[in-house]
Amino acid sequence: MTAGLPLLVTRPDPGGAATVERARALGLDARPMPLFEAHALPWTAPDPADFDAMLVTSAQAVRLSGPELVRLAALPVHAVGAATAQAAEAAGLTVAAAGDSDAQHLLGAMASQGIGSILWLCGRDRSAFDARGARLVAIPCYAVDPVPPPREWAGLIAAPAVLLAHSARGAARIADLAGAARKHLKLVAISAKAAAAAGGGWAEIAVAGRPNDAAMLAEAHALCHKGDK
Repeated sequence: MTAGLPLLVTRPDPGGAATVERARALGLDARPMPLFEAHALPWTAPDPADFDAMLVTSAQAVRLSGPELVRLAALPVHAVGAATAQAAEAAGLTVAAAGDSDAQHLLGAMASQGIGSILWLCGRDRSAFDARGARLVAIPCYAVDPVPPPREWAGLIAAPAVLLAHSARGAARIADLAGAARKHLKLVAISAKAAAAAGGGWAEIAVAGRPNDAAMLAEAHALCHKGDK
């Protein structure tokens, strides 16, 4: 089978590079097209004695946290996704749980365990969650900001292609940059929220069955080869 339509991976590195590698291993014509770049923010770690656990929703939070992270090493980490859990372990943290769904599900599980005070190591731009009665303190340690599209972007979206949207914010930016080209472009969204942020006018939109790379790439594989004989 040929590689099919090009697959445009828009998430920032290092996650974007990992997605491209996984996609190419599946035989897809994956192109790195990062539309955002992550960078560290200054922050000060609070007293870990004030918290029962730490919530980490992105591996970027661990990678870009800097030397302050060591002050929180005593807190058990509840991580969203295997990649985040692996980054936390590599940084010397103790992972108590790795949720395979989203942050809201993980917070629900933490509440059911009686965890009352949670430090959330997060990005500057983040979603709101229901802490289910727990005290949830957000500490932004990184930011993800838009960057100009790579020079190949205009040429690639001028023809049919499949794009990956790993967040609602990313989906909205993809939609804005795609403009009228949406009519011949297909989009794979990590969640229903991301699909809604992308708006209408696409040739096709697919929502991943689970919020992870494997599920997104399964949908992408189908869209890239749709119509192949």
